[in-house]
Amino acid sequence: MKFNLRARLVAEFTGSAFLVAAVIGSGIMGERLAGGNVAIALLANTIATGAALAALILTFGPISGAHLNPAVTLSDAIQRGIAWPDAAAYIGAQCAGGIVGAIIAHLMFGLQWYSFSSRSRHGWRQALSEFVATFGLLLVIWGCSRFKSQALPFAVASYIMSAYWFTASTSFANPAVTVARALSDTFAGIRPADAPAFIGAQISGALAATFLFRWLVQNASGS
Repeated sequence: MKFNLRARLVAEFTGSAFLVAAVIGSGIMGERLAGGNVAIALLANTIATGAALAALILTFGPISGAHLNPAVTLSDAIQRGIAWPDAAAYIGAQCAGGIVGAIIAHLMFGLQWYSFSSRSRHGWRQALSEFVATFGLLLVIWGCSRFKSQALPFAVASYIMSAYWFTASTSFANPAVTVARALSDTFAGIRPADAPAFIGAQISGALAATFLFRWLVQNASGS
């Protein structure tokens, strides 16, 4: 079954909104219940994000591919999996959905509908972490989509959950999520001033992974 562009954009918007609501909402809930224990709050944030991500990919994957991430859409366009005009529309829907998800999370927890984050996440270590996180994410996506597509939702969720803990940035790995989290002065937030470096690192990591996987596939077919 093939869905038209309008349906695919609604799927990307809705999926991105739920993803960001899960990230920010679980961060708020985790911080409130953890009693100052940051590790417990991060663990709650990790589990909720991973579970939501798997569910959303399973739900929206058959409709739009469940990119839910401009870095994924950009990589797919480079690989000619999606037309460039459609990719631009996807990215707009993802960013808009992410912002709406942040607003909804705030309203659910009785907070102001938006608040620019004051949480500092700056420096080359944080940027490197985002490059690594997104590089690994795209490798998982390309590998599973080519060789084991049924495992993709669970592989992506598992990778993001692990990357929360092995990267210094807690693995945003998504420009739309980064933009939305800059509008949330909560546990999951990022200062707007720090967001451009994150986004640049995420796009660089996605491109590097895409070109590496293309080379790996070409090398395999030529052997």
